[in-house]
Amino acid sequence: MKEIVIALIGLVLILQGITIAAEKDLEIQGKKLISQKPHFTLGLPSEFRLIHSFSHENPRENSLTRVYFFLKMKDKQIEEMMIVQIADKTNPQAGPILVPHLKPYTEKRMYLKDMVKKRGVEVDYMTQLMAWNPDAPSLQPLIEKGILIPSRWALQGQFLFTYLEEHAIFVRYSKDTNSFGLKVSEEGDIWNRDSIKGNEKKVYEIFQKTFMGMVNSIEIKNP
Repeated sequence: MKEIVIALIGLVLILQGITIAAEKDLEIQGKKLISQKPHFTLGLPSEFRLIHSFSHENPRENSLTRVYFFLKMKDKQIEEMMIVQIADKTNPQAGPILVPHLKPYTEKRMYLKDMVKKRGVEVDYMTQLMAWNPDAPSLQPLIEKGILIPSRWALQGQFLFTYLEEHAIFVRYSKDTNSFGLKVSEEGDIWNRDSIKGNEKKVYEIFQKTFMGMVNSIEIKNP
């Protein structure tokens, strides 16, 4: 029994070491996200807190993906959410990591899609309206922690790029449409490209400006 206890303690310490190492690979300092693996930094619109992280292997893609959930809370409810996914190549002999182009959930709704270059790296980005779904499997770890996820519309910005063909970085930042201080509609069609106006248009433009600030702040450090 003593040997089993010692073994379990050793396993816990190993897992803690892995978690600490993962947090050092990517951390937030104030309103700045800093990644050591791969090397890049990102300015943030708010001070986020790391709520949950995990990793999973992708044998077919010869990669391991690290996932980080960052939140800004208000009254124990999510106001802003940022999910960072970093895929790391695990087999040096395998081909380069490839990523698909970003696509909007629907062409009808207001969205912006474009690309910028950072130190020769193409960064694909997009903004659009989406819905937070507390029943989504990917959000269950947050639900289990007692975090309230409102079932409502949110504006989302995404950007995606590869680093030296050995890493793929995918960031999704979203904000509750009701957190801008303006009354907006809960009807999805009001946010369509051919009809958006009034407060919905103002909120979308505010969010777009904020997200573009994030994209423009990206600094990629080549080795």
